[in-house]
Amino acid sequence: MVRNSLSLEIDDNGGAGRDGNHNATNVAGNGEMSFHSVRDRLRLKRNSSDRRDRSHSGLDRTSLRTRPHHIGRSLNRKGLLSLLKPRGTCLLYFLVAFTVCAFVMSSLLLQNSITWQGNVKGGQVRSRIGLGSTLKYVPGGIAKTLIEGEGLDPLRSEIRIGVRPPRLALILGNMKKDPRTLMLVTVMKNLQKLGYVFKVFAVENGEARLLWEQLAGHVKVLVADQLGHADWTIFEGVIADSLEAKEAISSLMQEPFRSVPLIWIVHEYILANRLPVYQNMGQSSLISHWKSAFARANVVVFPQFTLPMLHSVLDDGNFVVIPESVVDVWAAESYSESHTKQNLRESNGFGEDDLIIVVLGSSFFYNELSWDNAVAMHMLGPLLTRYGRRKDTGGSFKFVFLYGNSTEGQSDAVQEVASRLGLTQGTVRHFGLNEDVNSILLMADILVYASSQEEQIFPPLIVRAMSFGIPIITPDFPVIKNYMADGVHGIFFQRNDPDALLKAFSPLISDGRLSKLAQTIASSGRLLTKNMMATECITGYARLLENILHFPSDTFLPGSISQLQVAAWEWSLFRSEIGKPKSFVQDSAYASIGRPGMVFQVEEKFMGVVESTNPVDNNTIFLSDELPSKLDWDVLEEIEGAEEYEKVESEELEDRMERDVEDWEEIYRNARKSEKLKFEVNERDEGELERTGQPLCIYEIYDGAGAWPFLHHGSLYRGLSLSSKDRRLSSDDVDAADRLPLLNDTHYRDILCEIGGMFSVANKVDSIHMRPWIGFQSWRAAGRKVSLSTKAEGSLENIIQQDTKGEIVYFWTKLDIDGDALGSKNALTFWSMTTFEDAFRHMYDLPEHIEALPPMPEDGHHWSSLHNWVMPTPSFLEFVMFSRMFSESLDALHNNPNDSKSCSLASSQLERKHCYCRVLELLVNVWAYHSGRKMVYINPRDGSLEEQHPLAQRRGLMWAKYFNFTLLKSMDEDLAEAADDNDHPRERWLWPLTGEVHWKGVYEREREERYRLKMDKKRKTKEKLYDRIKNGYKQKSLGG
Repeated sequence: MVRNSLSLEIDDNGGAGRDGNHNATNVAGNGEMSFHSVRDRLRLKRNSSDRRDRSHSGLDRTSLRTRPHHIGRSLNRKGLLSLLKPRGTCLLYFLVAFTVCAFVMSSLLLQNSITWQGNVKGGQVRSRIGLGSTLKYVPGGIAKTLIEGEGLDPLRSEIRIGVRPPRLALILGNMKKDPRTLMLVTVMKNLQKLGYVFKVFAVENGEARLLWEQLAGHVKVLVADQLGHADWTIFEGVIADSLEAKEAISSLMQEPFRSVPLIWIVHEYILANRLPVYQNMGQSSLISHWKSAFARANVVVFPQFTLPMLHSVLDDGNFVVIPESVVDVWAAESYSESHTKQNLRESNGFGEDDLIIVVLGSSFFYNELSWDNAVAMHMLGPLLTRYGRRKDTGGSFKFVFLYGNSTEGQSDAVQEVASRLGLTQGTVRHFGLNEDVNSILLMADILVYASSQEEQIFPPLIVRAMSFGIPIITPDFPVIKNYMADGVHGIFFQRNDPDALLKAFSPLISDGRLSKLAQTIASSGRLLTKNMMATECITGYARLLENILHFPSDTFLPGSISQLQVAAWEWSLFRSEIGKPKSFVQDSAYASIGRPGMVFQVEEKFMGVVESTNPVDNNTIFLSDELPSKLDWDVLEEIEGAEEYEKVESEELEDRMERDVEDWEEIYRNARKSEKLKFEVNERDEGELERTGQPLCIYEIYDGAGAWPFLHHGSLYRGLSLSSKDRRLSSDDVDAADRLPLLNDTHYRDILCEIGGMFSVANKVDSIHMRPWIGFQSWRAAGRKVSLSTKAEGSLENIIQQDTKGEIVYFWTKLDIDGDALGSKNALTFWSMTTFEDAFRHMYDLPEHIEALPPMPEDGHHWSSLHNWVMPTPSFLEFVMFSRMFSESLDALHNNPNDSKSCSLASSQLERKHCYCRVLELLVNVWAYHSGRKMVYINPRDGSLEEQHPLAQRRGLMWAKYFNFTLLKSMDEDLAEAADDNDHPRERWLWPLTGEVHWKGVYEREREERYRLKMDKKRKTKEKLYDRIKNGYKQKSLGG
């Protein structure tokens, strides 16, 4: 996947007054810039648990400060005539303007007084984010294509024969009943309606297991030592949820699973918090480790736009955002179950009759006194002066500003503004986003969203406030207007217009209390948030699957996304969980969802990070004393360098010094030692010794280290690696690429698959296999639970020792099992792939009017699949001879010489990679049936035998003339003669590369060569004897 960096898009509307128009301004001239340098400004804090998590992780929060901005300030919008109004009003507005100016100047001084420690690039970005600017996440080109691609529309217009539904694997980081499970259950239920079939895996057990089993059947828990024991190739794609699923994802980073599409959903903030720590500590290897894990995923899905920004250092161009709201709704309802508005007001010093207006600022620039908050104060000036001094019967108006960090001196700045406005003590208060946000929102009567930063999704804290039943006043941002109706779910006002805000606020107040309109809006807003973004989330995942998955030709295409009706979250399945105590703490703001265990486990592997458990000093992180520091590594490197220098120097001195001649005893001792070492090198493997004298050896074919856990050990089996680099080092596995150089070409290794390994064994078979019986088994057999059991192995060994005569094929994997791995009722018919006919016609050069599709009757018996069979070794060589010619015929018809990656047999990218595999997998059935071999199915569990397609029933159906050994041998010799004469039919001729090339002419040439060598030897002997007779024997002088 091509790297596409995240882009930073800053919309500047510094001069946009009431109209709110935005002009996109690119930062670096091309509109693209990494978010790595602006990470510290994008902290999204929403409650106290967030603050605790971030402090607990020891995150370095160096505030980014900027140079003074030049901000244009407008005069009174009503012009100079407004100065002629009554003096009290003029003085009041003058006081508000003066106060705001003082606040802005104090913010500038405070920001300039703090040293900014960012890099130059970050400083350039920071200097561009001024008044009216908007910070946006812009995905890379590939990520944008994945979410906005054309989907399956081109495939739906084609004719295809599907026999099974598309299969997906879902890996759960945990099985808790939390908002993450609610989101996944809702999405998966709707995807099932489109035709997808799911298999659920989990890295740990949990209370939601019964729910998942009701939805998708048996749930397999992947214990620590069995994380690699899953065959992911049977699925069209894998969806992993949470960082806790990383260990299971590790198996997907190895062949043969690297081609399986992976969607990784990351919703935690814990890794984003740790990345700056890794950078400060110089742990580039740890960052590279996570980056490689993120790069393995075809797409990484985040629920919020801040998350890809914070993970930008790990971006590989595959970050996508699919927003959702279920976490905030869950948090609000859970918090409401255990807290009351009255108690919260009393604990925070508010009266029961006070009318509390919460002013929500931007969640960006968390650690700073930003321009956004200064603009908010300016915009609220008229509202504060009108209602801040007002005291109605039984209560008064209280303004609570919710933004920034409560520990950064921002409360002092707010109180200074309040005092300059002449507001009474306690009228204006400030709370930070690092405090208990839920308590502040729940005790509010009205929420005013005063941020000038336009969000890309519906602001999460507004969703939470609406779920609390709080009426909302918000700027008329397009993303908010997409969900809310003005006057129904909230009230809009024009952005950066104080008069419009004051006008929007008035209808919500009646006699110092909330009006009926406010109560109606609050009720409507609460109902709206219940299922907000459900449709967008479900369709987002459905569209993503269409654009990323490979749908083989034997699968049904999923239904169109338009079939999905207006969706709703599955709240009914989780109603009992919402009321449980402390459920809101676990899901309040994404940051604390999930265990941080996986992130810290990876840290311990790389650098042994140990956390301080002292609550007073929870920002401290120290390294274990047992682990070497950088200084230790430097000292060790110096010591090793000195030792190496001394070793080289001593060797040079020994070479220059005179040494005594060794005695004969020392010479004999060294000779015996050399012979012993030579014997140890050539010593045969234990498995090879165990196989000595046995009549059968089954070769297990595999390609990649990911298949190692599926291989068997023992005297009956021997590994057959298609790739030299992925061969098991501690065993005597056969290196197929070493025996057949064609397999070094990854193109041919991929398109031939397992039968390429068979060609390598058949190539000079006497050098590797000298037993009467030979068998093969794919590594996939163990993953699909169809490999031979111990009982079946014993039964097979006994039967081949008793019945040593006859042409017979034993197989133990049925075709319908392979095509029906997850319970589909549509078993594969044998001729589901219709490309066999053309290759068979080309192989025998048959005219068009002659039938070229051998009959394979559906008589209720079974066919072999997955290359799991045993047969006599001579029969195997005959089968390989037939297969080599058929493979050549396939390659001649379907391989484009101008494009090695094209394949006319495939309908998906993954099928194109393994172009001939499906046809060649079933080829043994055609050969065995029509060549008159007896076919016997052996049950892989109990070892019982059952003959399939009896010979008596094949009469009149077998095409024996095409599978006659004499005919096949003559065709093989014709091809060998053409290859020997370099008479290749085309440039890329596959047949000579798949095995030995022998014909009569080769034998004659070899015999002639042996005869010539023999005659040359006789001639030289005669010449030597004649020379001795003529000149006599002359002994060489001593020392000569």
